[in-house]
Amino acid sequence: MLITKPPMGWNSWNTFGENINEQVVRETAEAMVSKGLRDAGYEYVVIDDCWALNDRDENGRMVADPEKFPSGMRALADYIHSLGMKFGMYSCAGMRTCAGYPASFDREFIDAQTFADWGVDYLKYDFCFFPHDRNPMIYYNKMSMALKATGRDIVFSACNWGTHEVEKWVRSTGAHLWRSTGDIGERFTSVRDISASQFGKWRYGAPGCYNDMDMLICGMDGIGNVGHPGLCGDTEYKTHFAMWCMANSPLMIGCDVRRMRPETVELLTNRDLLRIDQDEECRAPIVVTTRGELAPTMFKHLSDREFAIGFFNFGDDEGDPDLRTWDIGFPTTAGFGLKLREVFSGETVDYTDDYFEVKLAPHDCKIYLGSYVPKA
Repeated sequence: MLITKPPMGWNSWNTFGENINEQVVRETAEAMVSKGLRDAGYEYVVIDDCWALNDRDENGRMVADPEKFPSGMRALADYIHSLGMKFGMYSCAGMRTCAGYPASFDREFIDAQTFADWGVDYLKYDFCFFPHDRNPMIYYNKMSMALKATGRDIVFSACNWGTHEVEKWVRSTGAHLWRSTGDIGERFTSVRDISASQFGKWRYGAPGCYNDMDMLICGMDGIGNVGHPGLCGDTEYKTHFAMWCMANSPLMIGCDVRRMRPETVELLTNRDLLRIDQDEECRAPIVVTTRGELAPTMFKHLSDREFAIGFFNFGDDEGDPDLRTWDIGFPTTAGFGLKLREVFSGETVDYTDDYFEVKLAPHDCKIYLGSYVPKA
């Protein structure tokens, strides 16, 4: 199964953690439809950790907690499918999940079949309590093979947090996306540090297997499992989402969609940013830091001879990132210039072929879509 674009959807962990249940999942899926998120491409509804009982049944199968999920996982999957969406679940390559529930170490084939029988379309596969004397590549490949053996198409989301040089082997395991970072929190420092850590890893992503920079914190507004009141606002959410799109990261919403503000909906359904994230060529951006690591400029090739340019200010003071076209291999003698349109404000630059600077407030960004135009 070839996944031709980074997956988009929602995951329960950032907001709900262990407080997940059937009602929340159903209401979230309904809200994704009513708010236009499904139609914008957010198709996966994924339950993270804490969904199971502590013990397997007499046949060795995992059991969904009947108090949290009284109708059962198959019925919940059927409901998600009836809304035109896809259903995702969680397990772990180790002896236990990160929250201490049954995991899939040496139980890969029975667990994969259980998920397939329930109608699962997406599996997030974590890395807690993994034995130190075992090879993670072998065990991620083992689950990949188990999923294929079910005969059902299931997206395989490998989540070992970027450890064990995963970028060098994960594509070989058949994974469709792989966590290239540690866990995100609702702090701008988390967004900044994750972004900086990925500058040398984006080149490993390509159609079929995508670098996953972790779930989105946009719209959490200080509420939930990884929420931090007062540390992020709409400017920080804007920069966070723009960076994930420039990086071709999977886009998994982490806030409570049912309470999502219109401003967050507008951001997450921005057609220009989604066009950048979902571009069929999945090119890594060229990163230029002539203004320092806190003010990077990114140039990204897109299909149809278009491109995107991102200016970011990760600093706490006003910043002035710039583009010096020769730094991306575009000399002033080329006979062409760049025509640009900023995706948030709509401002345009009719022609530039040498130097372009922007002024940015703390934590802000500007993202331009562009094309080539001949020199007058």
